[in-house]
Amino acid sequence: MTNPDCPLCGEETSPLYFSGPDRDYYRCHKCQLIYISPDQLPSGSEEKSRYDQHQNSPDDPEYRKFLSRLFLPLRARLLPGSHGLDFGSGPGPTLSVMFEEAGHTMVLYDHFYKREPAVLERQYDFITATEVLEHLHHPGRELERLWSCLKTGGSLGMMTGLAPEEDEFASWYYIRDPTHVCFFCRETFEWLAARWEAECDFVGEGTVIIKKYR
Repeated sequence: MTNPDCPLCGEETSPLYFSGPDRDYYRCHKCQLIYISPDQLPSGSEEKSRYDQHQNSPDDPEYRKFLSRLFLPLRARLLPGSHGLDFGSGPGPTLSVMFEEAGHTMVLYDHFYKREPAVLERQYDFITATEVLEHLHHPGRELERLWSCLKTGGSLGMMTGLAPEEDEFASWYYIRDPTHVCFFCRETFEWLAARWEAECDFVGEGTVIIKKYR
């Protein structure tokens, strides 16, 4: 069987990177994304069952602290009263609440909990995607769609676990979640920024903001 094409950049026949007990991982030599084969992707019902177990809430101070890795540096870049989209808001939206408390307006989109396609046909001053990228079955298509929703001068803020070095990948806790299907590294975000002719700023652990100039 031919190795699967990269779901981010479309590069063909990426080499096998690591074989685990349940899944095979490939690494794109162009954008450096690590991803599993399409025939090993979880079903929608399997994903939903896993996400329903999440206990995230705006009433949880520890969760707010975690999200502050993106919230604080992104808030510092925004004009007063900016309009944002929280993509992949999940069953307990919290980051959107934090931005609303700071005087911004927010709309939500989530494939399982807030699927409103019209939301993805508008434009925003900023877009957030926290702990979302690793779940995307079609990251190239989804990220291009988000980029098109971003106004010129706007910021796309993302949080995800960054893939460790190859000798640590097998023991990395992030790959144990069956709904985590693609894994980014610094080089992947740098590739994205170059593709978009944009500025990439790593502002914290697994946290990046890409600014749109055109």
